[in-house]
Amino acid sequence: GETPDPNDPNDPNDPNNPNHPNNPNNPNNPNYTKDLADLRADTNRDGVIKFEDPTDDEGEDVWDAKHGAVFLANIDDDEEQCPTTGTDVDLPKCNDAADEVVNGKDDELDLARLKTRPYSEAATDASSTLTWTNADRVRVFRVKGSNFSVIKSGQKFTAADMKEGMEFAIEAKDIVRDTAVWDGYVEFSYKGDSAGESKTDKVKMRVSPLMTYHHVSPLEYAWSSASQSAGNIAMRNDLNTALTAAGLPAVKTITTNDQWNQDYFEPGFMTMPAAGGKQQAIRVNIRSANVYQNPQTSNNPLRPAGRAVFTVMRGKDNAAIQEYDKVPGSGRPDTLNSFGNLETVPPYKLGNDSYPMGRVIRGSIPGYAPDKTFTKMMESQKVQPPIYVDTEWLAVGHIDETVSFVRANNPRGWVMLVNDAALAKKMFDDASAAGNGNVPMFVGKYWSQNSPAQITVNQTLGDTDVMASSAEAVVEVNAQVTIIKTATGLTDAEIVKVPFLHMSAGQRSIAFQPGMVNGIYIAPGHFVSPNPHGPVIGGQDIFKQAMSAALAPYQVTVHFAEDWDTYHRAMGEVHCGTNSTRQIPTAKWWESGR
Repeated sequence: GETPDPNDPNDPNDPNNPNHPNNPNNPNNPNYTKDLADLRADTNRDGVIKFEDPTDDEGEDVWDAKHGAVFLANIDDDEEQCPTTGTDVDLPKCNDAADEVVNGKDDELDLARLKTRPYSEAATDASSTLTWTNADRVRVFRVKGSNFSVIKSGQKFTAADMKEGMEFAIEAKDIVRDTAVWDGYVEFSYKGDSAGESKTDKVKMRVSPLMTYHHVSPLEYAWSSASQSAGNIAMRNDLNTALTAAGLPAVKTITTNDQWNQDYFEPGFMTMPAAGGKQQAIRVNIRSANVYQNPQTSNNPLRPAGRAVFTVMRGKDNAAIQEYDKVPGSGRPDTLNSFGNLETVPPYKLGNDSYPMGRVIRGSIPGYAPDKTFTKMMESQKVQPPIYVDTEWLAVGHIDETVSFVRANNPRGWVMLVNDAALAKKMFDDASAAGNGNVPMFVGKYWSQNSPAQITVNQTLGDTDVMASSAEAVVEVNAQVTIIKTATGLTDAEIVKVPFLHMSAGQRSIAFQPGMVNGIYIAPGHFVSPNPHGPVIGGQDIFKQAMSAALAPYQVTVHFAEDWDTYHRAMGEVHCGTNSTRQIPTAKWWESGR
């Protein structure tokens, strides 16, 4: 055959040929349209904008469980250019959305797209305009090849732009913090004018909420303090043994004198659809709203260890945020701002309501509540509406002292672990009745004032403070469970009782024995619990035996970590001294319609 003439306008291999399938003026090109204004986003949430796919057009101006494009708050630091020193006021100011440039190829992936369909019949004097709501909350780039240039709402475009078709990239400058200020939605309007005709097309988009990981999401890595105290080293060593058994990497450490890693930051994430059924994610580490009552300066009012979310964790695909009341309250309720008091119930359905990302659970009652601005921020995310229970009766006041969750092969997919002091008392009663009243526990252990902790079964039963505090704990925990059951539909068969007694601390309650519920589910089949140091009867610690037996039906092995010296006698446990970055859930938050 003949070699095609490169100067032949009818060359079938020349994209400029009007009959070439990629020529926008070819009616057979799926991008071709006689529609004066056709604006598209990823309305069907498959990660790709397709003009030939009607599901990217249908319902594009609404946002519900089945329709509506998503974009991200682009607040990570993909090129790792943000400072790692600074004040509490200044550190949050740096992120990829803080400037008007796209910070590399990784940053491009964090930008959602909009496209206009080429309008081949645009008159010479035709023009179009793109406008959007909440313009102060988002930034829009015009995309031409590898060039990204900022445009403002009301930007006008030429007939040539209309014929070629345009692409835009969108980022939010921040997450939603108060729906009364911004509800997270942006409506784009694209208006075309040509030869006396005019048309407007609209697309509605929503910024991803900030979400927290539920307990049964697989662990990627655990965090702990790098403290060289004997107690911290002992716990870390046991935790690493469990992580190795679960096929996970060793614990990551943070250099800080603050041993309560669970409390000063909370790992979270944001997602939007990506091609191939995947999700584009930005991890977000949240700083606690613990405000020091007498800060050294107004520029550094927060718990110092929490600065690690900016100085250690922020980087590529990793963001950091903080939110706190600039005029904080005073006194005990500040303990509720620690993140041992922010956990996440795993996903479930109840009636017509679906919670594919689970729900936040916190201790909060009127008069004894966490930071109001932080609470408002979490409630404003919508997809994990918080469940509130009473933790005022606890000396520390954290929800992780009484409940936890593990994966289970049941219809729900998980069970809840709950402190049961009545079961613990029965175990002591049974041991005493069997002639083991003089068997000691807490052997070789000391309380914080170096007073010996060792005590026998009968001495424990005869301790009026322990018995009274434990009886109170039964009532209070049952009240918590009632609220959770109502909110989730959880049944008694889906509750695993975890035995340990309580004692008083001031006018409130703490775990007398290491609180075995206060541990970490690290992987399918693996839970790390504090070592209870219970009575050894018949060669076995009866509380270790009880915990292992309780989780055996769910094929969960319990690993016991030594936490007495650094944590238990300081009113905390394994969960309090660790943290967990988990895999991004495959569930799609937008399918809840919230």
